[in-house]
Amino acid sequence: MSLTLNTDIAIIGGGIAGLWLNAQLRQRGFNTLLIEQSSLGGGQSVKSQGIIHGGAKYVLHGALSGSSEAIADMPERWRKALNGEGELDLRGVRLLSDAHYLWSPGSIAGNLTSFFASKAMRGRVDQVKGKQLPEALQHKDFKGRVYRLAELVLDVPSLVQRLAELAGDSLLHAQKITPRYQNQQLVGVQADNYSINAQRVVFCAGSGTEELLQAFALSKPAQQLRPLHMVMAKGPALLPLYAHCLGGGSKPRVTITTHPTADGQWVWYLGGNLAEAEGVARTSEQQIQAAQAEVAQLLPWVAQEATQWATLRVDRAEPVQSGLTRPENAFLSEQGALLVGWPTKLALAPDFSDRVLKLLERDDVQPSSAQSYPDLPRPAIAQPAWETAFNDPA
Repeated sequence: MSLTLNTDIAIIGGGIAGLWLNAQLRQRGFNTLLIEQSSLGGGQSVKSQGIIHGGAKYVLHGALSGSSEAIADMPERWRKALNGEGELDLRGVRLLSDAHYLWSPGSIAGNLTSFFASKAMRGRVDQVKGKQLPEALQHKDFKGRVYRLAELVLDVPSLVQRLAELAGDSLLHAQKITPRYQNQQLVGVQADNYSINAQRVVFCAGSGTEELLQAFALSKPAQQLRPLHMVMAKGPALLPLYAHCLGGGSKPRVTITTHPTADGQWVWYLGGNLAEAEGVARTSEQQIQAAQAEVAQLLPWVAQEATQWATLRVDRAEPVQSGLTRPENAFLSEQGALLVGWPTKLALAPDFSDRVLKLLERDDVQPSSAQSYPDLPRPAIAQPAWETAFNDPA
């Protein structure tokens, strides 16, 4: 038996982008239903490094690009939300680090000094020394320069938890999602045995968006996947570190973030160039060996004997771009009552929400009378990969 639910906006996809949009819509008086086929945050969200980028890493070789300008105000927006003063109240979300760092090994440090002192970067980075350095770099053998970025690093699982709290009773776990039409116009979705009427339907399901489009007999907007082969390290010698280590190219040689585990230890999560092209082609064993070699070369004082290693493959879902390049902003496409988009990165979830709200305002989509949705099957909150990746002795 099919149960009918009426809502203003049906959101398909329970990652950070969908949850953020859901919270903003509810705050504005809209009735929403957020439908998740698996677990909240279980796609790209809990596999992210939690960095709220402000664009600094994209300007390593000169002028500010459209990408860095678009993302430049994101750290401040997130910071206000974390303080309970922004568009959402994210108090209670764990802040892992109030800053992210750029770290240049000795050989290229000199070339960066004038760039980071330039007008373009003023206010975005500050050089730090001595006790201001991240603890993991406060070693007598460390050589190079370190720059503090006005960026944040968040504990993504606690962010998912807080956004799920803001969702109230609007969350629905359903595995089969198909369109509902009336007079050839989209009027909602069928989600398992729930017939949902909605003024607008929003797809923001990450890599799952392609399958949703197929279920709706649509081929556009086309999706691209940028594969990554991330590395996790867990051990007693690892101190908290949140930094891009710069290499000779336009991308960080390695990006390290540090995350707490349920047993009280720290996990280093390694991305950057290490996780891209060559890293994707490596087996897990080869990728671990490459990561061990990078750590040994860049941080030789970090003892690896008791460190456990694991890898994680991640597919970053985005709209198709020429040459598989990274999109500059959040992306949103409209096809009648259907809106399809990708935030393209964690930090741009507010930008994605802005774009949806702008279209709703343009089309004068108004909140209807209040609805409640008690006793719906709710999706679980995803566990981060590092909680299951290591076989710790009992």
